[in-house]
Amino acid sequence: MIQKLYETLCNINGTEQVLRDEPMSRHTTFRIGGPAALFCIPRSVPALAATVKACIEADIPYYILGNGSNVLVSDAGYQGVVIQLFRNMDGIRIRGTEMEVEAGALLVKIAHTAAKESLTGLEFASGIPGTLGGGLTMNAGAYGGEMKDVVKEAVVMKPDGEILRLTKEELELGYRTSVIARKGYLVISALLKLKEGEAEVIRARMQELKEARISKQPLEYASAGSTFKRPEGYFAGKLIMDAGLRGFTVGGAQVSEKHCGFVINRGGATAQNVMDLVRQVQNEVKKQFGVDLELEVKLLGFADR
Repeated sequence: MIQKLYETLCNINGTEQVLRDEPMSRHTTFRIGGPAALFCIPRSVPALAATVKACIEADIPYYILGNGSNVLVSDAGYQGVVIQLFRNMDGIRIRGTEMEVEAGALLVKIAHTAAKESLTGLEFASGIPGTLGGGLTMNAGAYGGEMKDVVKEAVVMKPDGEILRLTKEELELGYRTSVIARKGYLVISALLKLKEGEAEVIRARMQELKEARISKQPLEYASAGSTFKRPEGYFAGKLIMDAGLRGFTVGGAQVSEKHCGFVINRGGATAQNVMDLVRQVQNEVKKQFGVDLELEVKLLGFADR
């Protein structure tokens, strides 16, 4: 079935846009992960729709990947199709104080483009390594800002290929969730509503946030960002630190000494190292404080996820 689907996807996207047994360590910020059976990079919305339809008809699972900044892929890889939007569907258009952005555009690029146009509201996103599609799906946020603060509407595609235009309210954006995530929609684009500001003030705020990230986050190591969601009434990093797990290591995976909310790849870490560490951290925090830590990082290719 994989061979037949490979041929179909090549017909849809072109042979150079479809790879076989592609190591996912090349496409995740964790720098971890075995091979995806097929790795596809559609160049247009029709190609994306046809690619998803082909996967469904072949009864082979697929996963939509942006910049790979919030995912951990199994050492065994993924026996399905990884569809990456990052490198093609990344257009940005500005109309007054509104930005129409395609799903594959990096949030960092979007924020800096807004700053150049003296548009304020996206400063919080200037250091988030994901794409618009991923950021909207999980309502990404940092330093007091979230995607729900700036999105006006979004164009999404249902698994059957139907295109929907959803208002901000219909997106049901909550803490690290949305209707997109719950119903398996694919983000095509979004309309962001910003405000006029002063370029120097905007750049100064972005620089301030950059310095805060450098001082507080282990940016010098490969990771998937914040590993756990924030438990209600607590901070995951403080719970882990208070449990005595700062610097706790399993193989090449480690609880960051700089920020305990990050699990880092110190070099040569496997996905199993990360999962073993995560489970031990969850067990210890539960044992000491009675709090369940839920993963924020998405798991791909794990049988028991």
